Amino acid sequence: MRSSRLFWAVMLVGFGFVLLANNLGIITVNVWRFFWPVFLIGLGIWFLIGTAVGTGDLEMVAGSVDLDDSDRASIVVKHGAGKLELTGISEPGKLVSGNFATGLDARVSKTGNTLNVVLQPQRHSFPDVFFPGNWNGGKGLLWEFGLSNELPLDLAFEIGAVNAHLDLTALQVKNISLQTGASLTNLKLPVAAGLTYLKIEAGAASIDIQVPAGVAARVEAEHGLASVNVDQNRFPKSGGVYQSPDYEEAENKVDIRIETGVSSIEIH
Repeated sequence: MRSSRLFWAVMLVGFGFVLLANNLGIITVNVWRFFWPVFLIGLGIWFLIGTAVGTGDLEMVAGSVDLDDSDRASIVVKHGAGKLELTGISEPGKLVSGNFATGLDARVSKTGNTLNVVLQPQRHSFPDVFFPGNWNGGKGLLWEFGLSNELPLDLAFEIGAVNAHLDLTALQVKNISLQTGASLTNLKLPVAAGLTYLKIEAGAASIDIQVPAGVAARVEAEHGLASVNVDQNRFPKSGGVYQSPDYEEAENKVDIRIETGVSSIEIH
């Protein structure tokens, strides 16, 4: 907690000096107009620094969710800040299995033969999400887990200031939703899942998307100041859409839709 208090103390002292300079006429601009944007940018940078250098020394706890004779699964992954490592395939008979800093809160329900699961940190770990100063020198809110490749999956990732590595190459993923803020995300798409839909909604994120060899792709992007770079040797652009020449007849393919503001996105 000492590092957290230091972080907020520096923020308050710094803003106090700016207000003093404004009152003395040294600064003549409207300080309040810039306060929240600068505050949010600084906080985002602090989150990313905490993620990159390691976070508080938290206990890793094994967690899992059983398949429960399901034919399909819908999984929502909620992760506020830290590191997210989806490493591939889970243990036999498990929809989800892995190790989770401070433990896993898995909320499970069933609709017919579809298993609905929401994965999120245990409640007692939330202070570490909002006080990144706790992270210095250890693992932090680290998740390392796998998912089942025995049934079709719909995946939704709702992540904040996260360093995420998502390896879906061996999984039967049909739908992927990625909602992220100031994150660093590496996403490897499935090799043999048939048709996969991927929707990305990103703020100030850096996202690298790898489409496996032999998988066709169609990419549409709506972006403001974002940088969206697509490998046109594989996915030539025509009429505002990037698409593999063999997309229509391909057995394995991905339909990618991107909505972003100031992100950097690479697709190759």
